[in-house]
Amino acid sequence: MEMELNKYHVVLESEPEMGGFSVYVPALPGCASQGETEKDALENIREAISVHLEGLKKDGIPIPEDREVTTKEVEVARA
Repeated sequence: MEMELNKYHVVLESEPEMGGFSVYVPALPGCASQGETEKDALENIREAISVHLEGLKKDGIPIPEDREVTTKEVEVARA
């Protein structure tokens, strides 16, 4: 039996105050993880995505398609 592969864009953010990295999946609300290194965070989010998708499948909820993530910088005046 061939395993189906899903690909998702993730957002990886450094956490200077706490250390390490946080990571989440915009296409899968609530699916997030963290790690001490970028590599750890990415390994952890792979596991979190897998568990998240299993839960959706078990509950009969359709698996969301990935959506591309674009970041933009905006300037905001501080009061």
